[in-house]
Amino acid sequence: MIGGAVAATILTFDQLHKAWMLYGLNIMARQPIRLTPFLDVVLSWNFGVSYSLFAAHAVVARVLLIGLQSLIVALLIYWLARSKNLWTCIALGGVIGGALGNMTDRVFRGAVADFFYFHSTLPVGPLANYVFNLADVGITIGAGLLLYESLTLGPSSTPDHSHDRSDIK
Repeated sequence: MIGGAVAATILTFDQLHKAWMLYGLNIMARQPIRLTPFLDVVLSWNFGVSYSLFAAHAVVARVLLIGLQSLIVALLIYWLARSKNLWTCIALGGVIGGALGNMTDRVFRGAVADFFYFHSTLPVGPLANYVFNLADVGITIGAGLLLYESLTLGPSSTPDHSHDRSDIK
């Protein structure tokens, strides 16, 4: 239940923010907006996945990308439905909500609208020049929580099945 609420919240905030940026604030006429020396607000259309990998300008390629995203979201929803851990549910909700936000853009706008441009003149790795949106934040935080949870769960957190005698007939 909580994972679905997290997913719905992220999807809603992402789509409201994108509508505000595109139509209310009219970012296209005002860009770039410098927030800090390393963060600007711009409009960038992403026709692929992260860093515009697998850019899909053709309709067939876009439909295939949407199909792949749908399959991944369905698998994440299945995982969420089976999960009993609160943090796993919250994390999966973040990933699902973000994925649905970006997928909604791809379906209705043809590409994903990104606005926050993180940049640096230093060679600081993959985030040296990265444009993202609120859906990407949900995905990143959710994936980070899943990673943290997987690294911090010790053997004591695994279920004790020593009392389970279902193998005896």
